[in-house]
Amino acid sequence: MDDRYLPEDNNNAGGEASDSLYSYNCRDKEQCGATHEGDYYENRDRMSDQTEASQTDGAENEKAVFADDTGEKKETEKENETVSDGMEASEGTAGNGDFSYKTETGTPVMNDASQHAKKVKKSVIKRAWAKKGFGPAVAKCAVLAVVFGVVAGGVFQGVNYVGNSVNGQSQSAAVTSSTNGNSGNSIGQTNVSASSTTQDVSGIVSEVMPSIVAITNMSQSEYYNMFGQSQPYESESVGSGIIVAEDDDYLYIATNNHVVKGATTLTVGFADDSTATASIKGTDESTDLAVVSVEKSALSADTLSAIKVATLGDSSKLQVGDSAIAIGNALGYGQSVTTGVISALNREVTTTDSTDGSSVTNELIQTDAAINPGNSGGALLNMSGEVIGINSVKYSDTDVEGMGYAIPMATAQPIIDELITREKVDESKSAHLGISGVDVSSEVSKTYNMPQGVYVIQVSQGSAAEAAGIVSGDIITKFDGHGINSMTSLQNQLSYYSAGTKADVTVQRSENGKWVEKTISVTLGSKAS
Repeated sequence: MDDRYLPEDNNNAGGEASDSLYSYNCRDKEQCGATHEGDYYENRDRMSDQTEASQTDGAENEKAVFADDTGEKKETEKENETVSDGMEASEGTAGNGDFSYKTETGTPVMNDASQHAKKVKKSVIKRAWAKKGFGPAVAKCAVLAVVFGVVAGGVFQGVNYVGNSVNGQSQSAAVTSSTNGNSGNSIGQTNVSASSTTQDVSGIVSEVMPSIVAITNMSQSEYYNMFGQSQPYESESVGSGIIVAEDDDYLYIATNNHVVKGATTLTVGFADDSTATASIKGTDESTDLAVVSVEKSALSADTLSAIKVATLGDSSKLQVGDSAIAIGNALGYGQSVTTGVISALNREVTTTDSTDGSSVTNELIQTDAAINPGNSGGALLNMSGEVIGINSVKYSDTDVEGMGYAIPMATAQPIIDELITREKVDESKSAHLGISGVDVSSEVSKTYNMPQGVYVIQVSQGSAAEAAGIVSGDIITKFDGHGINSMTSLQNQLSYYSAGTKADVTVQRSENGKWVEKTISVTLGSKAS
């Protein structure tokens, strides 16, 4: 190769751009016929001599041998660079991997193909970047790539979160497992529940419905006409009940006291739409509970095969948020089903009887399962189909929605069992206490800061109450462990006791401006005495 041509240096100072892989510049003005002015060729000589020194970037160098017209061999350093995979070998040598250079005389000099097949001169690449503005473009692309990565990652996480939410999963579950304990000043994180709520309650309802009954109460009432004259009339009210026990002769149905109060006749409707007459077995006004009985002999074989005794559950195991089902004779239209949850436990609720003004205060279960007029005495069920409460009352107000209440079975069951087993004594043998009293209703109790119960106005001389130490001004709140809130409830309790038996009477007595509770043992007397 003519030594007028040398490989171009990395910087291409003053040189002309070339499209070839390696470019050459003329060193001899006269031989090349170039027209460059000044010290261009001296500068090119100096830069050519500095070529080897400038290649210090750590790349491996190789020796390329070029022959001039005189046969003298010269060596120059060529920098190793990676050739793109799509580069072709020249002069048809791609097949064997040789990369060839030609002098102007046409004499080829072959170099090692294994080295040149993947080499490219750095200066060409650098020059291309400088001409095209490729460096800044790459920088911009890098920034855009980072931004795109952040945005894409966020979108991916968001989509993943939504997907998990749709599938009933939560990303916080994984976090919870490692952060639900306290450390330092941080507080624990709530655990994600794996429990699910059964939405279809048809199976439960079909099993329990045969144990639920409708109760119709016919009672006598009076009204006054415009002339002030009283006239009796018959009124009808409806409620519900639960078959809770049976023996050889009777079915026993639990309900609310206010459902059967004042009844002249009671009619029970069963799941097969048959009806039967019922009688009051026992009542407990203080807890608003009652038991009515129906003779089995009055029922057909078909009815007996269609009805069932309910399974009673343990309300003490309830938790707020548990699912609940209410069944009852809403509005007297027949049995209907509503669902909800246990909203609260041990709610202290006071209810007042509109007929006589008597009131009852108890701790009840609160639920948002709809409880409407006629549901009273019906069943509140858990998701196992067990009766955990007896529906009792609904809070009704224009500002209130979904607040119904039920008597817990933990409270009701002992009283129901006692009402079933206890027998009233013959009136000629029934016990007598010997006091005259008035009811202290919830309104009076709040107004005058008095305990609710029966206020003793007078104690009969020589009576059992006088002998035991009960005095005028005492307020009777319990009789033998049963709550007393009216004279009616006190008389009802006395009907189960015969003369001569002992019972504990709990009274509240005013001492130094404070009400003090006292329990007095009384040997009950006889009405005849």
